[in-house]
Amino acid sequence: MNNIFISTDKSLLDIEMILDFLLHRSYWAQKRTQEMIEKSIKNSLCFGLYTEKGKQIGFARVTSDFAVFAWLMDVFILEEYRGQGLGKLLMQEILSHPDLKDVAKWGLATQDAHTLYSKFGFTQLAYPDRMMERSGGN
Repeated sequence: MNNIFISTDKSLLDIEMILDFLLHRSYWAQKRTQEMIEKSIKNSLCFGLYTEKGKQIGFARVTSDFAVFAWLMDVFILEEYRGQGLGKLLMQEILSHPDLKDVAKWGLATQDAHTLYSKFGFTQLAYPDRMMERSGGN
């Protein structure tokens, strides 16, 4: 798709579209509240994917210390724009971002996009027995 651009400028984000997608169309974020999503955006490095006219059609966010670890979350392309390589474009931009390009270790969770992420070096956990998680709050 021609004239697509990606920005980390949060003032460009279409918060209503992001909320609608995450709360109603994603499989992973439907139990979050609007307040949780807004706070997560505020405290993350966010990437918006836009048409030449400025319509937001994709999103991703990263939390990181910008040196040792980064966690990739909430990656999506709106349904009507899928199948055009935009997910790959978004991933390339994220991994080459000046603040993230030298991060030593990345993590993410996915139910259905293993093929996409494997193209960018993501693999199954080498030592899953060393990983733990804690669920808290809501």
